Amino acid sequence: MSHEHRPHRTDDLAPQHAPGEAADPHGTEDLAARRARALAMGGATKVARVHAAEKLTVRERIDLLVDAGSFRETGLLSHSDLPEARDKTPADGKVCGYGAIEGRTVYVSGEDATVLAGSGGRVGVKKDHDAMAYAARKGFPLVSLGDGGGARIPDIMGAIGMMSMVYPIDGPPRDRRVPFIATILGECYGGPTWKAAVADVVIQVKGAIMAVSGPPVLAAATGEIVTNEEIGGWELHAKVTGQVDLFAESEPDCMTLVRRVLSYLPDSADDLPPVARTGDPAERRLDDILDVLPARAKVAYDMHKILTRVFDAGSMLETKALYDASLITAFARLDGHPVGVLANNPMQRAGAMGPGACEKATAFICLCDSFHLPLVFFHDTPGFFVSKAAEEKKMPLKIMTFIEALHHSTVPRLSVVVRKSYGMAHCNMSGGNMRSDYLVAWPTADVSFMAPEAAANVVFGRKVGDFDAPEGPRAELIENMKRMNAPWDAAGAGLFDDVIDPRDTRRALVEALRRAMGPRGDRGRSERRLASWPRMF
Repeated sequence: MSHEHRPHRTDDLAPQHAPGEAADPHGTEDLAARRARALAMGGATKVARVHAAEKLTVRERIDLLVDAGSFRETGLLSHSDLPEARDKTPADGKVCGYGAIEGRTVYVSGEDATVLAGSGGRVGVKKDHDAMAYAARKGFPLVSLGDGGGARIPDIMGAIGMMSMVYPIDGPPRDRRVPFIATILGECYGGPTWKAAVADVVIQVKGAIMAVSGPPVLAAATGEIVTNEEIGGWELHAKVTGQVDLFAESEPDCMTLVRRVLSYLPDSADDLPPVARTGDPAERRLDDILDVLPARAKVAYDMHKILTRVFDAGSMLETKALYDASLITAFARLDGHPVGVLANNPMQRAGAMGPGACEKATAFICLCDSFHLPLVFFHDTPGFFVSKAAEEKKMPLKIMTFIEALHHSTVPRLSVVVRKSYGMAHCNMSGGNMRSDYLVAWPTADVSFMAPEAAANVVFGRKVGDFDAPEGPRAELIENMKRMNAPWDAAGAGLFDDVIDPRDTRRALVEALRRAMGPRGDRGRSERRLASWPRMF
């Protein structure tokens, strides 16, 4: 492993003592020795074991994450309060402190897997909890580097142990005052998992595990035999639970993702998101976008190809990409301004949104609104996915929670109807009557309660006995409904702000965003009504 943390040498700094002088009158040598022991973590053998598993130590991870030389540790000399563990628990297994990412101060903490397998001791857990609360009060983003197996058994067993280490709510509740990014870098149970469950963004390295308890605990408690991957692997969280937002191929890749996510978010809710310089002209015309959109309305296409042309070049970062992929949620930039994107993807179930899509939409709206990121919607959906399985997952509740999040959001909202936008899903995608700052259609827009063909089936299904050959009247009805669904009548009634040439979409959205942000650029600030909503529903 090329990236190796080396403890500071102290022998070259030792002062020369005159005869009869106290060996260490100011205690500096003792201090240096204590610091060196703490920086050595669990010792060379355990560090080598971590490297043999092709992993990094917590200190190496921090070195990768923050700007070179910027990390300042707090609580380095802490250790277990149990006498028998005092000398075996440098920093009590928690490395905490402040560093800089692109010059911005952040609080970072992580479990030291070389110290009792990264388990949480009473002193280390309190150190981290108190430091996180302090950093949040002062307005610094939080980053958790998870790699631990939960609470340390000697510390938490018994009434005193449990009651002194139980999850504390003595401080203010989690209200998204500062961005909180949690990473899953090893086998994470208990503490690191609880952090991830309340974090704003979770990033998991493939091969790492996130669960409440590990297979041995499940086997002992219930007799259930499972593997780590089955209860907490990346594919479970990517496709089934949706609890993880981004996945990394390696630990260095994970640290790069942390830095990238933070680039879209402000230091705290007191600030607006950072605007980046971009070489991508605001007025750039999307000359090839008509080549992406099929001429036939029933032919699917990949919405990603639309989005990457509209937003600043290279700025898209999709979250929960494999969790109900009928809806795309992504960070992006528009003329340098960070925005949140919600877009239907016709390549997945024709863009019909299921329970998972509603969950990730609600979570993403809460995140963006809490940190003042405007929302940009792209419609191409036949409605919500209806099925027995969807109803078993409380589909009506998911749909209305999505709507309620939209109702409570107060950041600017821009909405583009590309093709179909049917039923309640039209509302959920910030359509008519939803207070959008800017609602426009492409000429291909098709807006109604349901598809004309489906509506005709309903109508003639009831009257089929009245017609010997219903295809003629049915076809005429379908054509009439298609004309009604087109954007022209709605634009004439003032229900659309405009019908635009698709090639002008980028310019139109940039100008709309500038208006929504106001003359000084500060009118996009949210009232943060969603800041205390849970992370997922």
